[in-house]
Amino acid sequence: MIRRFLALAALAAFSLGLAATPAHAQRVKDLGGFQGIRTNQLTGYGVVVGLPGTGDDNLEYTVQSMKGVTSRFGLQLPQGVAPGLKNAAVVMITAELPAFAKPGQKLDITVSSMGKAKSLRGGTLILTPLQGADGQIYAMAQGNLAVGGLGAEGADGSKIVVNTPSSGRIPEGATVERSVDTGFDKSPFITFNLARADFTTAQRVQDAINLRFGPGRARAIDGVSIAIQAPEGRDVRAELMSEVENLKVEAAEAAARVIVNARTGTVVINSAVRVSPAAVTHGKLTVRIDENQRTSQPAPFSKGETRTEQHSTVGVEEEKHPMFLMDPGPKLSDVVKAVNAIGASPADLVAILEALKEAGALKAELIIL
Repeated sequence: MIRRFLALAALAAFSLGLAATPAHAQRVKDLGGFQGIRTNQLTGYGVVVGLPGTGDDNLEYTVQSMKGVTSRFGLQLPQGVAPGLKNAAVVMITAELPAFAKPGQKLDITVSSMGKAKSLRGGTLILTPLQGADGQIYAMAQGNLAVGGLGAEGADGSKIVVNTPSSGRIPEGATVERSVDTGFDKSPFITFNLARADFTTAQRVQDAINLRFGPGRARAIDGVSIAIQAPEGRDVRAELMSEVENLKVEAAEAAARVIVNARTGTVVINSAVRVSPAAVTHGKLTVRIDENQRTSQPAPFSKGETRTEQHSTVGVEEEKHPMFLMDPGPKLSDVVKAVNAIGASPADLVAILEALKEAGALKAELIIL
């Protein structure tokens, strides 16, 4: 009897735990991120060497780049003499510096040709500094390129190109030399920003934080930002931010939207879309013209001439579709059933949705991509 009672008590506690968690609850970390904790873009200008004759032509800036590279080693190229540029190419290097990246860590980089290089396959990037938006150097890049594309050219000028051989990547091709200060431990508050502005979701995140850490700990500033009082110390703040990220919050239902991609005919309707009472009819008019030629043959021994006459047949076909009534306030499934019932194609569906919007029956924002 005691064992049975304990089992029932455990089952009841488990059921209450499930009931306490919202059916569509999401982690706070999936709704946005903390202010200042972000990646930073890095760029660099360098030279790729060792190409098998697929590099740049004799471009002036390529010559200048090669002279700049050789000058690092105390070598001065003779005036008026251009190096063999077919084996070299000037490139732009791009990379993303993650938040809290420390000196010595590795970054993946993308290398893209700037000139007329046909392919970077087999090339090696010479040591190149990568700068941030402030002009400071945050990483150094160098290494052998991995190029997914290829190109080939025949003696008669015919050629074939697969993917993009003028661009490649170097996994872990850059080394971080300087870290970026996020400043998350300097302000008395840490700010959490939602990825999509919504006052209801911001209020729910605020309530979840206050329920976990005490009243008044968090305050929703607007529909995006929630300011959280934080104690001093990087380790304590890191622990607080970890707990906040893993709180469960039920995000507010998105605004009613209908997204239409006119180029592909794709239509996406979210679950908040509603339609007022409306009658819809859909028909298709087809005009068909058949062109035939007739040969007119004169009677024997007459003075007539054989002629060819044009004969056209014009017809009009119209598909008959009865008018369909949409009940008031249908849900997404009802809207889909109604549209399918009148046999509308994706292109026709766009016209129907636009007409419903103009009639005031579509209670949603219509977005045409």
